[in-house]
Amino acid sequence: MMRVDLNADMGESFGDWRMGDDEALLGIVTSANVACGAHAGDWDVMARTMTMARNRGVGIGAHPGFPDLQGFGRRRLAMPLDSLANLVTWQFGAARGMAASLDAQVRHFKLHGAMANMASEDVKMAKAAYQAALRVDPNIILLVLAGTAQEAAARELGASWAGEIFADRGYNDDATLVTRGQPGAMVHDPEEAAARMVEFVKAGAIIANSGAKIPAACDSICLHGDGPEAVAIARAVRAALEAKQVTLAPMAARTA
Repeated sequence: MMRVDLNADMGESFGDWRMGDDEALLGIVTSANVACGAHAGDWDVMARTMTMARNRGVGIGAHPGFPDLQGFGRRRLAMPLDSLANLVTWQFGAARGMAASLDAQVRHFKLHGAMANMASEDVKMAKAAYQAALRVDPNIILLVLAGTAQEAAARELGASWAGEIFADRGYNDDATLVTRGQPGAMVHDPEEAAARMVEFVKAGAIIANSGAKIPAACDSICLHGDGPEAVAIARAVRAALEAKQVTLAPMAARTA
């Protein structure tokens, strides 16, 4: 029986500003990537999101990004690798501390936005971020962009990892994501997203916008919680996978 995780980025509201419908998503997904306060989120939102995830049996992940609230962590920042490591440690520590206070556990770790995209192209950057996380928790599951430098870094470090594919994003031929704002970067139609994810999972491959097939570890499917179609895409993807007898469950780790 095939098994796959369905994850969503969430906990991205802060103060009186609301982003996404986390409560609805937590009734559909099996893992939650919770913002750690740099690109989005705050202490109250983190606590509320983790509590809801814990109560629903949804796996909790730390989702650190660049300190860029105005750009939502999607602007590329030049940062020395030792500073990047400290930034990751700071955010991951906050997530773990909050989870412990709620009698919950952070199971996985996933980079956000521009930090993730840059690490998908640069194995040294990915290793710096992942080594920082592993110093905090050597057993954490690294959720990596399948087929990219992130995966190569996780493998080199001998870490537990899971491969991630995206329901709502287009792909280049090297398994990186098409840059936002470019044609084919986003998938807005829930039925299209669902059909793509069934195709990816069944093939064990990412299918680029060009039609190229890239063999990949399709362990976890992501959708972005900030999009207006997020809940509809999540429902459609889950329904399509279950119709093909794919089991939805929190991610399992690979070690090789």
